[in-house]
Amino acid sequence: MTHSIGSKSSIRGVSRRQFIATSIAGGAALALGGSKAFAQAGQALKVGFVSPRTGPLAGFGQTDGYVLDLARKALAGGLEIGGKKYSVEILDQDTQSDPSRAGQLAKDLINNQAIDLMLAVSTPEVINPVADACEAAGVPCLSTVMPWEAWYFGRGAKPGAPSPFKWTYHFGFGVGEFFKTYISQWNLIETNKKVGVMYPNDADGNAIRANLAPLLAKQGFTIVDPGAYETGTTDYSSQIALFKQEGVEIFNSFPIPPDFAAFWRQAAQQGLIKQIKIAQVAKTGLFPSDIEALGDLGMKISSAAYWHKAFPYKSPLTGVSGTELADGYEAASGKQWTQQLGASMSLLDAGFEALKASTDAKDKSAVAKALSTLKTETMIGKVDFTSGPVANVSPGPIIGTQWVAAKEGSKFPLDYVVTENATDPKVPVEAKLQPYNG
Repeated sequence: MTHSIGSKSSIRGVSRRQFIATSIAGGAALALGGSKAFAQAGQALKVGFVSPRTGPLAGFGQTDGYVLDLARKALAGGLEIGGKKYSVEILDQDTQSDPSRAGQLAKDLINNQAIDLMLAVSTPEVINPVADACEAAGVPCLSTVMPWEAWYFGRGAKPGAPSPFKWTYHFGFGVGEFFKTYISQWNLIETNKKVGVMYPNDADGNAIRANLAPLLAKQGFTIVDPGAYETGTTDYSSQIALFKQEGVEIFNSFPIPPDFAAFWRQAAQQGLIKQIKIAQVAKTGLFPSDIEALGDLGMKISSAAYWHKAFPYKSPLTGVSGTELADGYEAASGKQWTQQLGASMSLLDAGFEALKASTDAKDKSAVAKALSTLKTETMIGKVDFTSGPVANVSPGPIIGTQWVAAKEGSKFPLDYVVTENATDPKVPVEAKLQPYNG
C-alpha cells in the first residue's frame, strides 16, 4: 500500500492548479507545485522516498508521514536550482518491511515514475535492495539509518578496494560509532565485563559480529556468542542457558522488534534478566512502542539514538529545531516523539541540499556528483562525503540513551534520556545511566 501524506491543512491556500495528484502502485503521492511556470516541460523534480510504514519494521516508518508533510509544505513554492525554479513531487512508498517489495517499489519509481533522486531510510531490509536497484539503473540514491558497513560491504564492496558504487550514497552511524558509544556507556556501571550477544544472521548482525565484537574484546570485554540465529526464531532457551552459565552481566543485540520481545520475555521466565546489569539493544528498543509492549520488562533498557530531540541542530529544509519537531509531532499525532523524526528529516535535508548543489538537477550524473562532494549540516548534524572512512559513506553519531519512567504529570509513561555523548559532545547528557537490575 502506498502512503501519501497530504492533509487538508497541508494544502489549504494552494490553488487547484498547484495541486498535482500522482497515482503510483495503487496509491496517491502528494505533489505540490508553486506556479504556472512549473507546468513547463522539464521543470518538475521527482523524488522517491521509500520506508517501512507497516509490518515488523513499522516503528521506523511511523513518523514519516508527519516529516513528509513538513517537507512538502516547505517545498510548496518550488525549489530554485541554478537559476531555474522547479516544482517538487515526493513519491513516498511503503515497503511493508519486505525486502523484495522494496526492490520492486524502487524499480517502479525508476522505470515508471522517472524519479530524479531516490531517498531510502531505515534498515538493510529497506535500503539495500533500493540502493541496488538504483545502482543498476544509474539513478542517484541517498540513504540513512543502518550501519554503513552493512550497506557498503553488505552490497559487495571489498575492504581496501575502490568503491564499486557510482550512484548510491549513505550517511550515518557505523561500527566505530557503536564501539565508542558502548565503551562509554558500559563503563558507567561496574560489571564483570561479560557480554552476551544475540546477533542475527542478517546484514546487520553479520556486520556487527565481524567488526564490533572484536573491538569490544580488545577493550577487555568477554564476548559470549551462541552464534547467529535466524530471524523469526521462537525458542531461545539454549542461548539463555549459555548466558546464565557464563554469568553475563551485559546483554547486547541487534534483532527486529518481534524477535527481541520473544527473547526478553523468555529471558525473564528463565531467570536470566536477574543477573543483567546493562541491557543494550539496537534495531529494537528505539521507539516508545517497542518498550511499552514489554511492560515492566522494558524499563531501564539501554538504547542508542541516531537522533534525539536534544540534538542542537536545525533542519535546513524546514527550519525547525529538534524540540519543535518533537513537540509538533506529539501535538499533531497524540503520540510520543521518536528518534526516527530527526533521521527521516535529515535524509530530506541532505537530499535536497544535494539537488541544490548540483549543476543540473535533471542530470542524474550531476546529482550523483553533488552527493559525492556534499558537505552540509542537517537535523542529525554534519553530513560530509568528502572525508568518510570509505567513498560513498559519511559517518554519523549514535548517542547512548536509556528508557526510564517519566516524571509525574508527563503526557507519556516513558522518558528517553541521553546518558552519554562520546560520538557528539554537542548533545547534552541528561541523566545518569541506571543499572537494569540492582
